[in-house]
Amino acid sequence: MEIFKKIDTPIKYACIVLSLALLLPACKSKEATPGEGAAVETVTPVSVTTVNDSTLVDYTTLNATSTFQQKNIVKANANGYLTAVNVQIGHYVDKGQALFTIKTKEAQAIGNTINVLDTTFKFSGVTRIRASKHGYVSLLSHQMGDYVQDGEQLAIISDRSSFVFIMQLPYEMRQLVKNNQTVQLALPDGKLINGTIASFMPKVDTASQTQGVVINIGRDNTIPENLIAKARIVKSLKPNTQSLPKSAVLANETQTEFWVMKMINANTAVKTPVKKGIETANSIEILSPKFTAQDKIITTGNYGLADTAKVKITQ
Repeated sequence: MEIFKKIDTPIKYACIVLSLALLLPACKSKEATPGEGAAVETVTPVSVTTVNDSTLVDYTTLNATSTFQQKNIVKANANGYLTAVNVQIGHYVDKGQALFTIKTKEAQAIGNTINVLDTTFKFSGVTRIRASKHGYVSLLSHQMGDYVQDGEQLAIISDRSSFVFIMQLPYEMRQLVKNNQTVQLALPDGKLINGTIASFMPKVDTASQTQGVVINIGRDNTIPENLIAKARIVKSLKPNTQSLPKSAVLANETQTEFWVMKMINANTAVKTPVKKGIETANSIEILSPKFTAQDKIITTGNYGLADTAKVKITQ
């Protein structure tokens, strides 16, 4: 037992020494590195622009429906049978063109008996009905072989010269539209056409309080009736005013305060409150303050920047 005790003591000392040797490197690795606690400055990449002096136009868009103001009713001028129908719905007809042929019931009954008895009489009992105006056949009421009475409606011709757009204008915007004013119409297929204000309807819709405005577009068109187009009306116009892209102007959640991020040196931007005017599709008018041509305003990367922020211009 004494022998084992003598051997055991050196082994214990060896284990203690070995443990200390392993702990020393670990302690050294946990020592603080110089400068490790220093804050890292954030630099945001941005792009900038300058103010523009340009003319800004603010538009409002209203619905306008195509229509034929005048429609001519083609009527029978005698009692008889339709022996010829020379038109179909949708066909364009010229003034004076023969549309229908009517054979009276008397001629249908006796045939050529009268002509056989008297060759100089020249009785046929056939009458032709012609178009009184040029336009499109929008309704056809009878077909060949039908019996019709004098004054009965045979067809309706939409007068091409009366084709217009009727724009529904809220009455409170009446001061924005004048006679002979040019209006741009956008069709559903993307086509743009110019029209001219011709007249105002003498009544206002009771429910919507809108007034019909007649817009002439000329006669050379293939636009169908009841097509709804978008009419652009100039709401306000500001010539030679300073403006910025919409992306440069920031706002709070309630849209009551507006500001831009203006560069004060090569890498610092500050929050600058602004008062805005009219807006267009891409630009905003800046009423105040007055910027110079050398002032650089951030357009991208400005969202969420602090009042004084470090930035890097990448443009």
